[in-house]
Formats: sequence, C-alpha cells, structure tokens
Amino acid sequence: MPSMGTHHMANARTAATLPRAGTLVLAGLLAASAAAGGCMRRSVEITSEPAGALVWVNDEELGRTPTAFDFKWYGRYDVRLVLEGHQPLLTSAQAVAPLHEYPGPDLVASAIPNHTRLKWHFVLTPEPADRAALEAAVVERARAARAAAQPPAEAPSTEAKPADGKPAEAAPADAKPAQ
Repeated sequence: MPSMGTHHMANARTAATLPRAGTLVLAGLLAASAAAGGCMRRSVEITSEPAGALVWVNDEELGRTPTAFDFKWYGRYDVRLVLEGHQPLLTSAQAVAPLHEYPGPDLVASAIPNHTRLKWHFVLTPEPADRAALEAAVVERARAARAAAQPPAEAPSTEAKPADGKPAEAAPADAKPAQ
C-alpha cells in the first residue's frame, strides 16, 4: 500500500500537468488564430431585376448587376441603378452587422477567419411606352392647375356710360318710371 506521502506527490504532479496542458492548448489556439490573421472579409452582392443595370454605391461606379464589392463599415449606403428603358433608381441600402460583429463576440470572431456576405436586390420600373404623350399630359395638367389657381378676371361692365364719363345717378326707389 502506498504511503500517504507518495499519493500526495502523484496528485501534485497531475495538478501541475493539467494547467500546463491547458496553457499549451490555449497557446496553440492563439498561434493558429495569429497565423490565420483574423481574416474578416465583408462583402455585398447586388442583384437587380432585370439584370444588367449599371450600379453606383456612394457615387463610385461598380459595374453591371450582378456585382459585388467589399466594404469596411456597417451603415447606410447610397445606391443608384440605371438601365436603359427603365426609370433610374436612387435609394439607400443598409449594411446591418450580424451578431458576431457586435462588441464582445467580435473579439472571438475576429480570431477566426470569417466572410460576411450581404445581399441587396433591387427591382427596376420600366419607363412608360409613350414618354412624349406622358410628358404632354403632365404639361397640360400643369396649365389647367395654373388656370384654376388664378383669380377670375373682372368681367367688363354691360352698363352704358353717359357721354361725359360720369356714372349715372340712381333714381329714388319710390319714383315712377317715365312713360
């Protein structure tokens, strides 16, 4: 039977080995994450219906849909899409951070290679078939609205004025008309 002292020595060795093993595992994980460099990539894929629209994001031309671009900051981006035969689309889109990019979890997530992909899809409206007729109708409605908003012009008086230009005096109410 082992003596009490030997058993105590075996436990001391095991206790010393466990922290050392944990430290080695932690050091290995840190070295692996440092070698990976914490590669965090963020990109947005832009598609449109119909495809082929020319895209600008924050006044920088990106090309025709479908297209993608890398970004650094989450937030609002100004987006413009132009395609012949369709009305230009001027809008904004939001790049919303996923949960692993919030303060706290981002410390762990940044040590692991990661690619965040966002998708923005836009639908373009076709232009009217007869644009000239549409513009003429808009101009006509504007003229009608302007005419309705102007005060009516005074109608010319139908009363005859005497030759001297002075207005005629009104006859008393109880006077009889001359016959």
